[in-house]
Amino acid sequence: MLLNLARVVVWEWLNEHGRWRPYTAAVCHHIENVLKGDARGSVVLGQVDGQLSPYIIDLQSMHQFRQDTGTMRPVQRNFYEPSSAPGKGVVWEWENDNGSWTPYDMEICVTIQNAYEKQHPWLDLTSLGFCYLIDFNSMCQTNRQSQRKRRLRRRMDLAYPLIMGSIPKSQSWPVGASSGQPCSCQQCILVNSTRAASNAILASQRRKLYGGTAGNTGAAGTLSVVRQSNTFAGTSLWSPTSASSGTNNNNISVGGGQAKAEQVQLPLSTANFPCSPVMPSLSSNNLNRPGTQRISMGSARGAIPPGVPALPVKNLTGSGPVHPALAGMTGILMCAAGLPVCLTRAPKPILHPPPINKSDMKPVPGINGMRRKTKKKHLRRGKNPEDVVRRYTEKIKVLPDEDCTICMERLVMSSGYEGILQHKGIKPELVGKLGKCGHMYHLLCLVAMYNNGNKDGSLQCPTCKTIYGEKTGTQPPGKMEYHVIPHCLPGYPDSKTIRIVYDIPAGIQTNEHPNPGKKFSARGFPRHCYLPDNEKGRKVLKLLIMAWDRRLIFTIGTSSTTGESDTVVWNEIHHKTEFGSNLTGHGYPDPNYLDNVLTELSAQGVGEDNLKD
Repeated sequence: MLLNLARVVVWEWLNEHGRWRPYTAAVCHHIENVLKGDARGSVVLGQVDGQLSPYIIDLQSMHQFRQDTGTMRPVQRNFYEPSSAPGKGVVWEWENDNGSWTPYDMEICVTIQNAYEKQHPWLDLTSLGFCYLIDFNSMCQTNRQSQRKRRLRRRMDLAYPLIMGSIPKSQSWPVGASSGQPCSCQQCILVNSTRAASNAILASQRRKLYGGTAGNTGAAGTLSVVRQSNTFAGTSLWSPTSASSGTNNNNISVGGGQAKAEQVQLPLSTANFPCSPVMPSLSSNNLNRPGTQRISMGSARGAIPPGVPALPVKNLTGSGPVHPALAGMTGILMCAAGLPVCLTRAPKPILHPPPINKSDMKPVPGINGMRRKTKKKHLRRGKNPEDVVRRYTEKIKVLPDEDCTICMERLVMSSGYEGILQHKGIKPELVGKLGKCGHMYHLLCLVAMYNNGNKDGSLQCPTCKTIYGEKTGTQPPGKMEYHVIPHCLPGYPDSKTIRIVYDIPAGIQTNEHPNPGKKFSARGFPRHCYLPDNEKGRKVLKLLIMAWDRRLIFTIGTSSTTGESDTVVWNEIHHKTEFGSNLTGHGYPDPNYLDNVLTELSAQGVGEDNLKD
């Protein structure tokens, strides 16, 4: 269905959390310009943004390809009203932990801009699946679970491209012819050289497959396909042999070596795969032939037409038999050219170890017991907010000329919470300095921040995140078990493995949760996590046990992967849930993981200084 309306075009890519992230307006203009010339071409993003130099978009398959790692991600072409944020060049951003600014997803940016233009004082993003509250007065984003605040800003940028006329609701790509001379930059040279490489692979296999075998194939017959193992140290290929012709061709390989084979018998029809000894020329004029047959594999076994190379799949963090850039680019270009491409199946992640007897599960050395439980009343009773604030601050008489980052008013002025919050003994003009980090705020602002938290007697500096006291979380009741199993993790061949099992049942939310009285779900439990059984792994486990006791491992919120609200989610402390591989990015080997999780635990107030000798 076509709509004759003006629309703003925003190109977006899908990240690992299932969220569509927008390219900048300049990049989108570049993509649209390439699209006008060749609807099935490739877009070199480095030509317009140097930070995106490794990335190329294939318009035919609608995927973004990273040349140095082989990572492929879907892209989409989305449409918005000309009066919306992208049409006006308005970008809303939030400040991340590194102090740099990250743009919101486009749908969120549009929603924020609409509320801003209507002069709403605040905006709740719960309806979009996020537990954040936007305050336009203080220009802050507040996490409704953790009460963590982040600054946000609105800036003007280049408006996104505007297109007129017939706009499809769902994008489809017609066959387009290339026009003009290719660019001479390094990225375009790589694209063209990779296209030449794919042609060379096909030509080589054509010569090996059909050399001296002309005329041996009948109108119909049986095709026996030999498949190589995807662990073979070379480019995996499909080697067909003709059962009806009485000849048996050798398995074809590049790089040498012996492959494991699977014999598959399938009827062969010349209507689908004409076995002519002469293949069409692979010149540029023939690359866009629309009549070329394609094959899609429904299982690990299947018939592949002669001369079709099987390219290894490169996952996000694993390794492939050949260089991922060559494999990925060859596949993209051949697919865009209408040529049949068979990708070998990606290996499946190994999430769990082999079956283990209960007698093989041993206690972790140096750690008493093998399990922990949390109860509903584990959280300590709240303390007087005034006493907590006064305990960690000292009054300041000479006030600096700077802002209070909680209310965004000058420190020499009264707190922005004057008239909103009243507390005995704390006047709106009083300012205090936190003892460890030295950051200064209105005392009334600190009281307001404390009242919006867990009221557990701890205070966290909103600027540097230094924690005063013992921070606790809102984790629902559950059980944590840990033991050593007699298996090794990838990257730790000399160590056994610590397995952690978290189990939290579904239940009813309490007053500390987003929706008290409402049910919450607990998907994917029990969850199995893994650490190497070495000195650092045991140190991480001790801190994780401490974080569990403080109810910091999980919380109730909205899942970043499924979008489900009112469910148990991880609380910013990453775990490894993949045992024998790292295909999902949540496994081993990962040489930086133990150091990274120690940093995350420290940010929650569970640092190595908490460990007793």
